[in-house]
Amino acid sequence: MLSAFARPTCAALRRSFSTSAQNNAKVAVLGASGGIGQPLSLLLKNSPLVSRLTLYDIAHTPGVAADLSHIETRATVKGYLGPEQLPDCLKGSDVVVIPAGVPRKPGMTRDDLFNTNATIVATLTAACAQHCPEAMICIIANPVNSTIPITAEVFKKHGVYNPNKIFGVTTLDIVRANTFVAELKGLDPARVSVPVIGGHAGKTIIPLISQCTPKVDFPQDQLATLVGRIQEAGTEVVKAKAGAGSATLSMAYAGARFVFSLVDAMNGKEGVVECSFVQSKETECPYFSTPLLLGKNGLEKNLGIGKISPFEEKMIAEAISELKASIKKGEDFVKNMK
Repeated sequence: MLSAFARPTCAALRRSFSTSAQNNAKVAVLGASGGIGQPLSLLLKNSPLVSRLTLYDIAHTPGVAADLSHIETRATVKGYLGPEQLPDCLKGSDVVVIPAGVPRKPGMTRDDLFNTNATIVATLTAACAQHCPEAMICIIANPVNSTIPITAEVFKKHGVYNPNKIFGVTTLDIVRANTFVAELKGLDPARVSVPVIGGHAGKTIIPLISQCTPKVDFPQDQLATLVGRIQEAGTEVVKAKAGAGSATLSMAYAGARFVFSLVDAMNGKEGVVECSFVQSKETECPYFSTPLLLGKNGLEKNLGIGKISPFEEKMIAEAISELKASIKKGEDFVKNMK
């Protein structure tokens, strides 16, 4: 039942390029000059769902904004540079997307990024809590398994925490799962829907192939290889780029897809479902990614894990301890901040 609507109706991205009567979303991108931030900002600028696009970074944002502002779409674009301009970037925002942070390099794990990116995310989300506390916050910065707990703790410190408005963007795992299954089965990837639950790193990424639409079957050895590829797809890109970066273009696509789904739901579209890493009671982990029904106020209903195979049950059991440790690491980081 769940898998039947665990994917937005045939590509939120394509829909975003069509006309819409409700297209007034004010979106801020923090880290807009980076490898993810620039293509993500381009996709957002190209959408009639967005009326205002504000871009923030510590370098190059005036140039990025000037470049994007020449595109013949409705969204106004303005760049903000440095911490003193961050409040103005955020004021009035409906959605804030945060791809800021350092990318992975060969040999690095997402946890290797922790100390640098944890500080960046804590600083940026503190500004969000102060200047746009009602906005939807979409965290792309890795490691998401820790940066979402950081965001939640920061918002709690400022007394404005709303768990229905803070999302860890795990959409790239779903995009990859759909693509890889389609390749193996000779299907149109736009018509394949694989829910991916758990977290957003290594073995915490749990693709529910048993819930795939259309239904697919794989021999156990092929299934294990497929799951392994989905879990390590980020490393595949890091290695292929040979030190020149990580998954930026596919992440920008996935981030835009999530934002467009969220804005659609905020505009009143019904039945919008995306997987995301959020505060959760679905497992013993305080945060967990599952399919979510989105609505005008963000997370409307957690649709849970649904019926899964013994192989998938085993993956969840094996992921719990790592997830708990990553979550605690994020929570402790904020508690120990001066």
